Amino acid sequence: MDQTAGDLDRTLMLKSLSTLWPYMRRYRGGLALGIGSLLMKDALAAALPIVIKYGVDSLTRGFQLRIVLELAGLLVGLSIAKGIFQYWMRVIIIGISRDIEYDLRNDLFRHLVGLSQDFYSRYRTGDIMARSTNDLNAVRMMLGPGVMYWSETSIMLILSMLVMIHADLRLTLIALIPAPFVSVAVVLFGRRIHTRFEHIQKMFSHISSRVQENLAGVRVVRAYAQERAEVDQFENLNREYVRENIGLARIQGMFMPLLQGLIGVTFLLVLWAGGRQLIEGKISLGSFVMFNTYMGMLIWPMIAFGWVVNLMQRGTASLNRINQMLHERPGIARPAAGALPLPGEFSAEIRFRDVSVAYGGREAISHVNLTIDAGETVAIVGHTGCGKTSLVNLVPRLLDPTGGSVEIGGLDVKRFDPEDLRREIGFVPQETFLFSATLAENIAWGAPAATRDQIRWAAEVAGLASDIDTFPDGLDTRIGERGLTLSGGQKQRTAIARAILRNPRILILDDALSSVDTVTEEKILNGLAGVMRDRTTILISHRVSTVQNANRIIVLDRGKIVEAGTHEELQARGGYYADLYQKQLLEEELEAI
Repeated sequence: MDQTAGDLDRTLMLKSLSTLWPYMRRYRGGLALGIGSLLMKDALAAALPIVIKYGVDSLTRGFQLRIVLELAGLLVGLSIAKGIFQYWMRVIIIGISRDIEYDLRNDLFRHLVGLSQDFYSRYRTGDIMARSTNDLNAVRMMLGPGVMYWSETSIMLILSMLVMIHADLRLTLIALIPAPFVSVAVVLFGRRIHTRFEHIQKMFSHISSRVQENLAGVRVVRAYAQERAEVDQFENLNREYVRENIGLARIQGMFMPLLQGLIGVTFLLVLWAGGRQLIEGKISLGSFVMFNTYMGMLIWPMIAFGWVVNLMQRGTASLNRINQMLHERPGIARPAAGALPLPGEFSAEIRFRDVSVAYGGREAISHVNLTIDAGETVAIVGHTGCGKTSLVNLVPRLLDPTGGSVEIGGLDVKRFDPEDLRREIGFVPQETFLFSATLAENIAWGAPAATRDQIRWAAEVAGLASDIDTFPDGLDTRIGERGLTLSGGQKQRTAIARAILRNPRILILDDALSSVDTVTEEKILNGLAGVMRDRTTILISHRVSTVQNANRIIVLDRGKIVEAGTHEELQARGGYYADLYQKQLLEEELEAI
């Protein structure tokens, strides 16, 4: 049973390590040079005790200055050469581990930004951050110091054993008596270190997630006076994290002294057996000194071996966590058979053919059929949760239908590369996200070649120009993380400016005017009128004032189209839309009073 578990662990480890093979192959030339330097360093180190042996033996036969000087010069030369190769061994191998970390981090980030929204609903931001930083550092330590010291320890052990066996087989076998106990200790402690460290990394992810959520939601925490409660919860997590780390330190604290104890036993055995053989004249004094020199040289490799096991177990535990993310596949990706190029003048007609979208067993969109002509402005209204956002998310393929198809220009959107498709769409989502940069950089995000005049034009169209003049540095004002220094309306207008600056063929505004007053809304709509005239536009809003000038208004209820027509036509029908209009008129009258 234990053997089966051990075989399974080894299989899983090899499968996990296979992620690193492409990176190792990329630097195989440098790795070969580093391993070559390591071999030369170990070979020179292994030669030093042999020179010492001849020196001691020559002294026992009588002092000869010439021989002493020659052997001393040889020792100095070997030591200098060993130091040079040791320097390059460390520079090359540790340097390559940094290069691999750099490549792996870039590939991981590239992979993360390409994943679909469902991935981010399953993984918390703090967890992703912990895996991308702390776990990646553990993998680098495994690839750099771990690989280097494992190779150095193994090669030094082999070379030393070969020389020692050649010098005295019986004494070498005595020196190897503790070896089986070392192997058992490595296996037992290595497995416990791996399990404990993997658990510690998960706890670190929980802590990172907790910090990220509290910093992102600091306003809510303060508004509900929950600072003390959050501090207490963080303290509990932190205390448990410390407790687990102390447990790991205890395991490591037992492992290293155990190895050192076994090394001490080996020394005692060699001194006892070798001393008897020296007294009995079976070995020379030089051979005895050489044996003890090798034993002294093997102390660090044996201790390093325990450290290497620790690094390897930590590294593989962290690599498993990174692989979990790397093995994720985006639900929305390029067509396997090859993407169709978007034609230079493709029609921006949008057609929903019997489209359905299901979440967790319930339908958010149910058998919707809708055609939006190129250049037409269509508004979508309906109560909260009726499927408005789900419907427009299908156009840029932020979401794929579970039934039916969405076509642009007569072609299924699934036949296009999602990136190419999204470049032609200006999308302002419900939740506005701004970056910790200047206002100009946020507006020009997605259109890096935009000039200053184009940025200001987009700001004017979005009704933001008057606000910019009040900012201390105008367009160059830094707006803080997530646009913290801006009001809700200013954030939405910045997002609208960002969308129209790209000059998209399709413009989607998902409740993008909800945070502005009616006067500002009218100003923005007047500015957008010229922009919307030349492109297909979809407006989502709860306000009738926002949608009443649209070419058509679509009313959704429980994922189905229940009404469609112009503002006047829907008013005359006396349905949901007319009821909504009357309620909002009443609200405006009450506000005026």
